[in-house]
Parts: sequence; C-alpha cells; structure tokens
Amino acid sequence: MDNFIVSARKYRPVTFESVVGQQHITNTLKNAIKNNQLAQAFLFCGPRGVGKTTCARILAKTINCENLQPNGEACGVCNSCLSFQNGNSFNVHELDAASNNSVDDIRSLIEQVRIPPQAVRYKIYIIDEVHMLSQAAFNAFLKTLEEPPHYAIFILATTEKHKILPTILSRCQIFDFNRIKVEDMASHLASIAQKENISYEPDGLHIIAQKADGGLRDALSMFDQIVSFSGGDVTYRSVIDNLNILDYDYYFNITDRLLSEENAQTLLLFDEILSRGFDGAHFISGLSEHFRNLLVSKDQATLKLLEVSDGIKNKYLQQSQASTVSFLLSAMNIANQCDLSYKLSKNQRLQVELALLKMCSLQSVFNLAVTPLSAMPASEGQLKKKPDSAAITPEIEQKAPPTNNIPPKEVVKEQQIEKPPVAEVIKETAPADKPKIFIPNLQSTPGSVQIPSLKDVGKTKEAMLEEEDPYIKGDAKNDYTPDQLLKCWSDYAAKMKADGKKNLLTIFISNPPKPLGPNVYEVLVENKVQENLFRDERPSLLNYLRTTLKNFDIEINVRIDEVAVVKRPYTASEKFQHMAAKNPALAELKAKFNLDFD
Repeated sequence: MDNFIVSARKYRPVTFESVVGQQHITNTLKNAIKNNQLAQAFLFCGPRGVGKTTCARILAKTINCENLQPNGEACGVCNSCLSFQNGNSFNVHELDAASNNSVDDIRSLIEQVRIPPQAVRYKIYIIDEVHMLSQAAFNAFLKTLEEPPHYAIFILATTEKHKILPTILSRCQIFDFNRIKVEDMASHLASIAQKENISYEPDGLHIIAQKADGGLRDALSMFDQIVSFSGGDVTYRSVIDNLNILDYDYYFNITDRLLSEENAQTLLLFDEILSRGFDGAHFISGLSEHFRNLLVSKDQATLKLLEVSDGIKNKYLQQSQASTVSFLLSAMNIANQCDLSYKLSKNQRLQVELALLKMCSLQSVFNLAVTPLSAMPASEGQLKKKPDSAAITPEIEQKAPPTNNIPPKEVVKEQQIEKPPVAEVIKETAPADKPKIFIPNLQSTPGSVQIPSLKDVGKTKEAMLEEEDPYIKGDAKNDYTPDQLLKCWSDYAAKMKADGKKNLLTIFISNPPKPLGPNVYEVLVENKVQENLFRDERPSLLNYLRTTLKNFDIEINVRIDEVAVVKRPYTASEKFQHMAAKNPALAELKAKFNLDFD
C-alpha cells in the first residue's frame, strides 16, 4: 500500500502560477528575474499557511534555472531544477532559525557563504522563522546580509515581522503576504477534489475556507479530515458535523423568530443550540456576524463583502428584505454588549437569553416610535402639533415687515411704540378656522426692551442704582494716623478669623497696606487667586475703614508682586537643579555614576 501524503504537501505549488492568492508578489518576482534585478536579500512575511516558504523555494529554483521560460517560470527539466526537486542541490540551503538561533549557527552559515556555487549563477540561503534568531545572532548576521558576495542571495521568512531588528529590515526587500480570500481557497479545494475524484458541495467547501481564516494549509488539513470522515463525499452537512460549526439555518430561523416577536420559540431554539454542545459566546458571536451579513446584503455596493456561497447568499438577500436597517443596527449593538459582558457574568445563559428578549421587542419599539399622534387613542392625551412655517397664510407673509432693510435702533423703538402688537395683526388677517400663530418681530434687536422685575416696580432709576452700589456714601474727611489705620486693619483681620475666612486672613497678616499717596494704599499679593479673593472682600473692607476712621476718601488697591513670586522646585528634576546650583559637586556625581531620577 502506498504511503498517504497530505494534500498540503502533495499539492504544494511548484511554479509561480500555481501559487494561490498572492499574484501581487509572484508577478513582482517574475519581473525581477526576467529583468535581472534580483535583490541580495528578500523578506517574506505574513500569517501562517499563505505561501511564504513555498514562494521562497520557487524563487530559489527559478533564479538558477538553465532554460528560463518566456513567462518567467522555471523549466523543471534542467539539471538545476531536477537536483532541486530531488532535494540534493548543493546551491540551495534551508535553515530553520527556530532550532538554529545561536551565534555559532550564524557563524557556520557565514563560513558556507564564502564557498561559490557549483555550475549555476547563485547560491541561495532560505532562513525560515527568522524572528527566532537571538539578538547576538542578528548582530552577527548584519555585516554578511549587508555586503554578501555577488553570488549569494538570502531569502528570509517570518510570521512576526515586528520582532525583527530594524537594521535587518532595512537591508531586505520586504514582501507582505495577504490572507487568501475565501473564493480563491474554495476554488483551489474544488480543483483538488476533482483531481482526487472526490464529490463535494460548494457550500461545504466555502465553510472550510471560512473556517481556515485565510490560511490555505489549514484549509487543506480540514479538507483531508472531512474526506476521511465522510468517505470521499464532502457535503455541507458533513462539514458542519465534523468541524463543530453552528449551522446557517439556526441563525436564519432565530432571526425569523426575532422579527416576528416570538419570545418562547426564540428561547426554545437557543436551548436546542446549547443542547448540541455549542457555547453561548460562540452563538452570540455568530449571531452578530449574521446580522452584519444581513446589513451588507441590503445594498448592492456592499454585497461583495459577503464571503459565502451563492446558495447561502440568496438566503441572506431574502431575509435582508424582511428586516430594517434600524432593527439590524440595534440588534448588533445588543449582541455586542452581550458578547462583552458574557465572560464576566456569573449566569452566562441568562445574559444571552436577556439579549434575545431585547431583540424580540425591537419591532414593537420601532412601531410605537413611528405611530402618528392622530392614530393614538384619546386616553393617551390630546397632544397638539405645533404648526410649522408652512401654516402661515400668504396674507400674513405680505404684512410681515421685510428683513433686508433694517432701520437703526432708534427708529425701531419708535415703530414698536406706534405699531399695534403682532398678535392683533395675526387676529385681523388670519381666517377664523385657522389656528393663531405667533410670529416674532423680526426688526427687534436683543436688549431693545428691558422688562423690569416686580420688586423694582415704583422705584426710581437713582434708587435702583444706589441699591446696586456696595459702598457706603459719606462726606466725612477726618484726619487719622498710620497707626490708627493699622489698628483697624488688625481688627478687621480678627473679624475674618472669627468668621473662618482663613485664606483671607493669611493675606491680611502677611501683606499690610503700603501708602502710595494721601488716603491711597496698595496691597501686594503673590498670585491671581489671592488677588481675586481680596477684590471680593474689598467693598466690605473699605466700608469698615471709612466708617471707623470717618474718612470716605480712603482707597485700597491690590496688585500681584512679581518680584515676591518665587518659583519653588516641585519635581525631582527641579529639586536636583536647585540643589546643584548651590553645590556643583552634585552634578559631577550624577554624571560620573550615570545616575537618574526615580
């Protein structure tokens, strides 16, 4: 009996044309070979199973081919191609960096690079999983990678480009491999099934391609597994059962129950899903994806984002017509919140059931939100709509004053006094059967009419201004000594201490008034906060001083003393600079021992 070879090895591409889903890279490499513009080092990076090592081997075989084809492919029959295919080529060396990641391994590689190729132009070194090299090995490899012999070409492959040193990246031509599309992967699986005489259903191959998440090697491994499970018949049901995937039909059925607001049937269907061994987090994640697919199915422009087979796509198109965009967006939001809180919940099943019940009630909420007021019963209140601008009659519009020629403010006030109120104009012009509409005076300006307060009715303008003035009026101008002023100052400070004004008390104690002229004094403060506090207290202070000393010419102003404001060191750096200014030996100590701040 022949030994079984897995499909990932049996159908591994041997030419650039047979590489699946990486045409942007294979075309570039073929053009570089035809134009003789090969770089000294290549870096192939991307997720697992997308063809990095395969393309490295094809490139190594093609650049040494003795009979290069016009399309840039290797002939496959020359001595170089045959020796490579048989695995006994002396000019192509493969190194697994995961198990050869030390400096000694790189040193051995550098020694081999000195030996020129035999009977061909280039000597190729393929280093797989290059990100596994140690820091010292990378540094030992730098010089050889930057200036190798003219016959040496390095091809590096990795799945984690971010772990490679920038000095290595700058010396390579970088090729980023993409995840393989679902359609390309399903077509490749179909071609292999035809070669192996395996019957298949397109929906089953699409499920395998979706489950592989862009990796063709994973898809081929699952394909072999399902072929063994089903006895050579890859059907949709066999794929679902073997890979433990939740059927599309469950999502379509549960969405129908949500749209028809069948709470009981929804919970029973979810219970059936749990009884089949599926996790609630897996279900709610798949339901979110289902709502997303329904949303992109509602528009032809986004239909290409639906990566499913044609049969499943028709089901999505039919159900998307029965669901509204608002329902889908709200349901996706509920499902997303449930997914976020699922792992933290102590009753995880209740989380999913509560989310499903919320989705069931969405249709009722939307219907209630769009119900017109006229259709509501009288018991809910006779709500009247506000008339819009269209309800204004042409007669009112004609009599309304124009807005483009606005007279000066004085003229506006006179016109407002002479003209009748706007309400009377509306009453005369509007028909009896139409509602009265308030139209604001477009010519009035803000602040043109001041409505007095009820408490100010009957008061004169002088009396109102006198109440707003916080200072006590007086004509006394008696003489006083500076000691008498300071005594009044201290008495007022004691009064503030009794009132609990500690911040103001600090200002009064530390900043006595300084004379600037006859009856004019100045208080110096340190910052803006103290200045604002003193300004707020100034009216009460002046009233006290003027009435006590019987001199109403006393004035006390406040100003920030910029000289007195001293910047205090707060951070560790500022404290060190402050100390180093007094003792320069600290700076020398810090530099000598390369010290740093905590």
